[in-house]
Amino acid sequence: MAAQKLFFPIGHCEGVGLGGFLLQGGFGWHSRAVGMGCENVLAIDYVGADGELRHASPSENAEMYWAARGAGPGFFGVITRFHLQLYPRPKVIGAKLAFYSADHLEEIVRWAHQVGPDVPPSIELMFMVSRCIPFIDGPGIMVVAPVLADSIFTAWKDLAFMKTRPRGAKRATPFIPMRLSTLTERVMHHYPDNHRYAVDNMWTRAAPDDLLPGLKRIVAKLPPAPSHILWMNWAPRRRRPDMAFSSEDEIYIAMYGVWQHAIDQAKAATWALDGMTDLAPHATGIQLADENLGARPARFMAEANLARLDQLRARLDPAGRFHGYMGRPATAP
Repeated sequence: MAAQKLFFPIGHCEGVGLGGFLLQGGFGWHSRAVGMGCENVLAIDYVGADGELRHASPSENAEMYWAARGAGPGFFGVITRFHLQLYPRPKVIGAKLAFYSADHLEEIVRWAHQVGPDVPPSIELMFMVSRCIPFIDGPGIMVVAPVLADSIFTAWKDLAFMKTRPRGAKRATPFIPMRLSTLTERVMHHYPDNHRYAVDNMWTRAAPDDLLPGLKRIVAKLPPAPSHILWMNWAPRRRRPDMAFSSEDEIYIAMYGVWQHAIDQAKAATWALDGMTDLAPHATGIQLADENLGARPARFMAEANLARLDQLRARLDPAGRFHGYMGRPATAP
């Protein structure tokens, strides 16, 4: 698509399967501006539980089209083709970064919460807490502001809010233009191959005073890198179409317990599950990507949407050929 100057909001990490990404919602690069991946699914071709190949769109098999945009691993069909909406490729891609010691956690959380609603949609403001942050000895925080804009002047203008970030950074960069593939490569430093992962997440709109006690406890128990915490400003302003996807909020927080050797498994895996359980009272839901429904069932869809999905499943897959969600029955009780 890049050769044709076209763009689609793909996942932030290499190796993200497009099918799962689109089915569960798909918040990817530039999604704050062009919408979730599932919003940009125009139609699907699928094999249903009866073995028949069909097409689904707003005007044909519309119920399956509705379900495919957000049902994630609970979708009761095999999609053989996605028909997608593409966009002109942003002309300027890059990022601005700042690096802090973990002692600045409270300042950064309060700042991110304050500026979040006004961050331009061209930017996905996020920060990561890890024991392997450049220029930092010990636990550190990397604040990242990726921007996808139509001109360098727009990028500079949209990044102006970064001048208000807390003082005390060990290092900060100017705006660095780079390819989207380079942005993804840098993200992948925290998600290496040949490792095992225990992950969990939450959507929230809670105030810093509510979140900080739990976040500080999580950081105090932070395992060795590449385990880390991710905070992403989402602040959705777009009105979503009617689709199964229905769980999101102002802030996304995810925890990644990552290990390579069996001796580290218990600490990393328990840290992610316990930490998110600690924060759960302040969650409004989770997203069906980096979740842990098998160990920690949580709300991943509006109740009305989930009830509608259960009814569709009971009618269109009465024999239960397709798996439901972990942590709950395949059909409504």
